Amino acid sequence: MMEQKLTNNIKDTALIFEGGGMRASYTAGFLNTLLENEMYFDYVAGISAGSSHSANYLSRDTERVKRSFVDLVQDKNFGGWKYFIRGEGFFRSKYIYEETPRPGGVLPFDFDTFKANPAQLRIGAFDRETGELVYYTKDDIRNVSDLMKIVRASSSMPIFMPPTHFGGRCYVDGGLGGGIALDVAKKDGKKKFFVILTREKGYRKRPLKYTGALRAYYRHYPLVAEAMMNRHILYNRTLEELEQLESEGKAFLVYPDVMPVSNREVDYRKLTESYELGYAQGRRDVQGWKEFLVPFV
Repeated sequence: MMEQKLTNNIKDTALIFEGGGMRASYTAGFLNTLLENEMYFDYVAGISAGSSHSANYLSRDTERVKRSFVDLVQDKNFGGWKYFIRGEGFFRSKYIYEETPRPGGVLPFDFDTFKANPAQLRIGAFDRETGELVYYTKDDIRNVSDLMKIVRASSSMPIFMPPTHFGGRCYVDGGLGGGIALDVAKKDGKKKFFVILTREKGYRKRPLKYTGALRAYYRHYPLVAEAMMNRHILYNRTLEELEQLESEGKAFLVYPDVMPVSNREVDYRKLTESYELGYAQGRRDVQGWKEFLVPFV
């Protein structure tokens, strides 16, 4: 057990991880670039796949960062259509988030280091009943089971994964509330933002098609259907705000040069290539990151 807390050297800027499912294989390369360069933020926020990044970042486990979005797909229990048909999800979320992180699991999580890290944490999940985007903090986390249940709640992709129950509420993917946790960072008083995105520069989300089928599927949870249909508005509005903040020198936006995989990619080779592309881009661009964050030590 660690007796002393870790220290962080970036105290005036919020680190925000966008979600995006398996597109996070690319941004895992950015994350490991931060860790390898000892760039330690004291405020981290993430939604969906960005919540996994946030937790892994605070545990400072570079190996787990990569394995979470690359190697884990080789596990026969990871998911697939046979699990989807059983109702366990195309991505088998209970196994991924609640079983693999345990001691002795295939992807153990270093909760001692996570706990020793004094950084603030915000993870957003969408309440299926109320339509509210709920942000959890370290105060809500007693153990690794709590943490990973919250990460699972944030990452419960509509249709492809079952919802997650936690704390008497039922959650689906936090991305339904927009997908980029700028709102909570601003609410917490942050004025500068370092945002790791999973779409190329210039991307804008388009409205969903087949809204009638979506309403039928979520007929018992109309707020979920409504959020899915309106998500592009919130998302694009947030991107525009971030671009404005960037023009004012208050934000640094890290875009992937390319995005070679979809949010549901499960091909190990493609995910490995995606990670390596992100890692190479991170090493190429890290000096520019440091210049924005100066003085970060």
